[in-house]
Amino acid sequence: MSKRFDAYPYVWRLPLLIWQGLFFVGPLILMVAMSFWLVRNYRMEPDFVLKNWDRMLGRDYFWNAYWVTLWRATLAGVLASLIAFPASYALAFRVSETTRRWAIFFLIVPFFTSYLVRVYAWQVLLAESGPINAVLGFGGLGPFTMLNSGFGAMVGYMTLVLPLVVILQTFSLAAIDRNLIEAAWNLGASRRETLFQVILPAARIGLILGATFAFILSFGDFVSPFYLGGSKPPTLSILIIDTTKSGQQWPRAAVVAIMMIATLFVAAFAAVGAAYGRRK
Repeated sequence: MSKRFDAYPYVWRLPLLIWQGLFFVGPLILMVAMSFWLVRNYRMEPDFVLKNWDRMLGRDYFWNAYWVTLWRATLAGVLASLIAFPASYALAFRVSETTRRWAIFFLIVPFFTSYLVRVYAWQVLLAESGPINAVLGFGGLGPFTMLNSGFGAMVGYMTLVLPLVVILQTFSLAAIDRNLIEAAWNLGASRRETLFQVILPAARIGLILGATFAFILSFGDFVSPFYLGGSKPPTLSILIIDTTKSGQQWPRAAVVAIMMIATLFVAAFAAVGAAYGRRK
């Protein structure tokens, strides 16, 4: 007797599949196809040529922008993880449950405001005549050029990703079984050994995913490198804007976007493998 097919689980998956098809898979297929089109007289014409790929991947300015973007996103992920960990550790182990809930709430509050507005506020703070340089001036320091630099762009990245990384790390650390930590102490492990041999391995999923989200958000960010970094050197997101403005070259911009998506896919799959893979 054949087993009856149960369609109920698949029906509940349909909304997600439809959403992904309409807003991710469909646009991605269109963008890939567009990368092979040509622009004649400022108008795109469907075609199948490799001219756009040869043009973009064969130019030094593309690879310069690519490595700058990759380096900054990696640095943002590492810095956000390192800066967030002391706060996350304190929220997970040193404060009460009520205090932790309020802290998570205040970490979410910055997302109530526009990211662009927060970046505009940093423009004022980081300016050579801004409040930060004014305070440093009382100590005989500065003025320092913080705006329109890599430092300014990194400040913007931290503004974007740091609250999220703290939240992810806190949830991961708070979920650790306290019996494991007590067992390590009973067996004579020092605080340092407990941290590196018990706490970090137990919380690796949240730590890796937090760093991955920081990398992904920073890699595709346009606001910080443009408004705080001064577009020098340009990142891939800025290169997309410049390419579309240069003769309506949307197919060439599509090549840059596809390279960005491919890089993020590789990073995401590697991070998931590292987070959920079997520990040695």
